Order: sequence, then structure tokens, then C-alpha cells
Amino acid sequence: MSHHPGGHPAGGGVPGTPRVLRAMNDRAALDLLLAHGPLSRTRIGALTGLSKPTASQLLARLEAAGLVVAGGTSTGRPGPGARLYALDPRAGYAAGLDVTPQRIRAAVADITGTVVGAHEVRTSPRRAGDVPAQVAEALDGAVKEAGLVRADVHRAVIGTPGAFDPSTGRLRYASHLPGWHSPALLDELAAALPMPLGYDNDVNLVAVAERHAGAARGQEDFVLLWNGEGLGAALVLGGRPHRGFTGGAGEVGFLPVPGAALARGVGRSGGGGFQTLAGAQELSRLARESGVTDAPRGRHSTVAAALLARAAEDDTGPYGRLLDAYATRLATGLAAVTAVVDPGLVVLAGPAIAPGGEPLRRRVASELHELAASRPRLVLGEVTEHPVARGALESALAATRDEVFDTSGRTRPTD
Repeated sequence: MSHHPGGHPAGGGVPGTPRVLRAMNDRAALDLLLAHGPLSRTRIGALTGLSKPTASQLLARLEAAGLVVAGGTSTGRPGPGARLYALDPRAGYAAGLDVTPQRIRAAVADITGTVVGAHEVRTSPRRAGDVPAQVAEALDGAVKEAGLVRADVHRAVIGTPGAFDPSTGRLRYASHLPGWHSPALLDELAAALPMPLGYDNDVNLVAVAERHAGAARGQEDFVLLWNGEGLGAALVLGGRPHRGFTGGAGEVGFLPVPGAALARGVGRSGGGGFQTLAGAQELSRLARESGVTDAPRGRHSTVAAALLARAAEDDTGPYGRLLDAYATRLATGLAAVTAVVDPGLVVLAGPAIAPGGEPLRRRVASELHELAASRPRLVLGEVTEHPVARGALESALAATRDEVFDTSGRTRPTD
């Protein structure tokens, strides 16, 4: 929030003044409409504790500000239905982008969180020097599909493997992402996309999505373990992802663990202990050692997903042995994490975990309870459709709503 030299909020009010109290009531009503959908004036008054006249004035202000629209009427009760009020979805838009070595996916959502446009751009090492243009192409494609223009988007959040070091602005822990390591990249992206931009680790954003609408709803503290092209974790403490000094908190692929040889210079090589023990690339070898004779070929994460899906359907014989071996390896790294963080909840997610379903989850939980001093509850992730982009959207929407829903500085007819 910007401030005047005297320290009072730029909106012109001080705590306790009518303008600030009105803004607080406005935000409470907007949050209720966001959570519950369309509500009547009477229901809004009951949920906020406001009188009918005050609730009516509030709704008139929000309509005039372009934040609320009056729509249909309630049904199911005798007599005429009450007019319902809803958030105006056009009040603001936000974008989320998911970046991998193979593609950039962008999605745009309105202020209610409804996705109104999405677009995907395939990438390749040959285009590594053209990152800002590729990001702009993905975003513009999503904006066009939504029937909007770029200026309609209030904020965008970009999710990548690794993390941008806050002291240098360079991407760390993601040597496999071509073109994203220039020290000038953040400035170039800011120039290509003239809107507020945020950046976060892709696994942290999956945790944001799971906390908003998945297996970690309402949880203030939990660990999310993700396995796809790489192994990573999100450590959510006090409702926020813990990022660490350089943004590397949760880069558990580098974690030294029993059963994996020590790797030196892991920041340069991109490899480490837990990744070599339980990464997706290990599933093919574990399958052969377990007696699986029909393992598919392809990208590591694709092969891992196919093997685990088969094992989830029949977790006996060779596929049962595969799940046993893999669960032990996953639990080995998780035991080290839980010894430090001691979470009450662990969410298992990613294309090299989720297809294993309940047979894999059950085995990991059993092994972890043997290897770890604590006994966290293990659950499977529930946000399976583009979870990184969904988390990026939720992060961008949270900041956009703080901006759009702040009515403290707006001039109203009643002021």
C-alpha cells in the first residue's frame, strides 16, 4: 500500500473513520460473494451483521463501483423472490503461466476465478534466446481466447522450475530450462509484459492450488511432494510457502539420502541424492528389477505415469513389487523432510506419483511410519488439471482482488 508522508493510508482515511469502516464492510461483502456466489441483500446483511439500510447502501456503492451486479431472484420460498447480487466477473482479470522445457501454458481468469481463456506455446532449445517473446505469445493467446486485450489483465504470475534468486535476479536450481538464466531476463520480461509480474517455483504453486481447492484446503502447515520431470517439495508454513534465503527451500531433489551416492557440485550438475534415488527416471529400472516385462518407452515422467497406472490397477506380482520398491524410496526422502519440518499433512502429487493412486499412497504411508519419528497424514493431491497454472492463477488473483476490492480510495456518491 502506498502511503502519504504523514503515514496515513493513501485512500484518505484513518483507522476508525467512516470511509475506512465502509471499505472494510465492502471487502467483507465482496469476500462473501466470492465464497458463496450470489446472495440476497438480507443474506449479506445477516452474514456481515449490517442492518438492512446499511447493506442496501453498501450494495449500491459496489454496483456503482462496477464490482457487483444485480441478477436473478432467489427461489424455493413462498412469495416473491429476493433480488440476488453477485460479483461482476468483469471487475478484474489475472493470468497464470506454467513454464516447462517443452512448453509455456498461459491461462486468464476473471475476478471470480473462472478461467476464460488459455493458450499453449511449444518451446524448443532453438528458441531459447526468445523467452520474452514466447511468454508474451502464450499470454496474448490466452487473452485473445478470452475476448480481452492485454491491458485488461491486472497481474500475471509465472511459475517455473527452480527459483529466481532475490539477490541476483537469476534463475537457480533449474539448469534444464533453456533460455531462462540470463541476469537481464526479469527486466526483459517486465518490458515485454507491461503489467505487474510475479514469479514463483512451480511446486510452490501446486501447493497454492491444493490449499485453495484441493487436498490441503484450510491447512496452514503441510508439505507437498511433487515428482514429475524432477523431484521437488513445497513447505507451507503459516499458510505461506517457505522459500528460503535464495528461493531454494523445497529443492529436495538435491537432498542427500541413504541409498544414493553423494553427488558433489549438484547446483551445477542439476543432480542430487533424492532425485537419483526416487526420480521418475528410476521407474523403468525399478520395473525391470521387479520383473515387469512390458514397460513402455518415452519421456521419464510419461513412462513413470504409465507404469504406476498399471500398478494401481493390479498391485500384485511384478507391479506390486514395483510399488513396494518405489514407495520405500519416496518414504526415505520424506523421512528426512519430516524430521526437520514435522508436518501434520503430506500431499503426494505429480505425474510420477498420482497415477499410483491409493495402492502407492498406502505403501508410502506405511513405510514413512516405519522410517520417521512422526506420523503425518498422507493424502493424494486433488488438483490434477494444470495444477501449476491453477496455482499461478490463484496467486495472481489474490493480489488482483486486494487491489480491485479496495474501495477505500474511491469517491462515492454518498461520501
